[in-house]
Parts: sequence; structure tokens; C-alpha cells
Amino acid sequence: MIEIRNLQKSFGNKEVLKGVNLKVNKGENFLLIGRSGAGKTVLLKNIIGLLRPDSGAIKIDGTDITQLDKAHLEKVRLQFGLVFQSSALFDFLTIEENVGFFLYQHTNLKKSVIRKKVTETLALVGLKGIEDLHPYELSGGMKKRVAIARAVIFNPKILIYDEPTTGIDPIAVDKIVALIEDLHTRLSITSVVVTHDLVVGLQLADRLAFLLGGKIIFQGDKKDLEGSNDQRLIQFMQGSSGGPIKEMEV
Repeated sequence: MIEIRNLQKSFGNKEVLKGVNLKVNKGENFLLIGRSGAGKTVLLKNIIGLLRPDSGAIKIDGTDITQLDKAHLEKVRLQFGLVFQSSALFDFLTIEENVGFFLYQHTNLKKSVIRKKVTETLALVGLKGIEDLHPYELSGGMKKRVAIARAVIFNPKILIYDEPTTGIDPIAVDKIVALIEDLHTRLSITSVVVTHDLVVGLQLADRLAFLLGGKIIFQGDKKDLEGSNDQRLIQFMQGSSGGPIKEMEV
């Protein structure tokens, strides 16, 4: 579903991605891990076409999006649903307007139809009767669920979660993880979870990759991870300050 070859991206003199190679198979729950500031979000933005790489290829379901013009790129981007790290809800809009935002902006559906779709999608993420509330009236965990509902309402093929458990309490974290697992199965969707929380990530992952120093230094399943003798990976998993990964290497 996603294939990345020798992807490079710099900002001025700062080289962030230094030849990333990555493959996400259709229908799997894929985990991308790495330290804060390692370039995970930059990689995401390249995958969904918000940034253009300096070089390399990004194939989405066989189409190299680096070769597309704006109009064709927009069509490919409709395959993605994105759950932002901060939820990124509009405080001045109701929950209905937030969840139905894409449908209101990009379809000619009647308001009553969109309202029904929003209600059904909120129920899918375990929320009912909150359509007329505003984001500031919700808890952190509920905001995350609303953000997920907004991402899935238009039936994307690929769902990307950027740090989905950041800023919420442990009980809410457990509920969000269970929801991600449930939606992945129920919707038969390809999921990409980006996080530095290894415990959460490993609970979700079919396969995973570790981004360090602008490159993917590990890619495989959990058995491959357990059998790895790469000291950088071991240090990260153990959360140790001592090892080959230095403070400046993010």
C-alpha cells in the first residue's frame, strides 16, 4: 500500500530524512517508532503529500505521488485519514461540524444526511449524544475519539495516527489503543501508527520500523525485533541514556 525508496528531505542545511526506505503492506497495522524530533512527522507529511521530498519515490497503492501534479495528488490524498497528535479540532465548531467537516466541504450531501453519518461514526468510536457540544466541553480522551471519527467518516484506505496517545491519562490510553485495534479489524483498513511510546506501539503493531538519524535502521515484525542485536535498538527499547544513541542524535 505504501512503498518509499531512498527518500531525502532537508530544510536549509538541516538534513532530516537521509535516504528512507520503507514498505507498508495492505491491511496491516504498521508502527513507526523513533525518538522525539527524529523526523517521524516529516516523513508522514511526505507520505500524504503535504511536503515534497528533495529526492526519492513514494508509491501509494502503486502510484508515485512525487510525480503527480496538484490535482492528481489531491485525489490520492483522499485515500488518507489522519489523526493529529493534538487532535486539531476546531473549537468554534460543534462536534457534528468537526466530524462532518470533510463531507460539508467536499460533497453535496444534505445536512440531514451528514448529521446521520456523523451520528453513526461517533457511535463507531463509542460516543453518543455529543453532536451539539464543542471540543472545549470534552475530555482529552473524548477529543481523541472525535478526531478518529473525523478521520474515518469518509472511508479512507489508509489511516495514520500521529502520536495518538499523547496528552491523555493511562485509562484513556488503554481505551484509544482498544479503539484503534477494533477499527483496524472492523474497517479492514491499512493503519500507520507513529509514536515514541513503545509499549503502546508494540501492542498495536503487526510490523514496525525504527527511524534514527534520518534512516530506517530496523524493519520487521515483533520476532525480528526480539532477535535483533542492534545496540541502538536495544538502547531505545530499554529507555537507557547509556549506549550508542547520543543526545544530539534525534
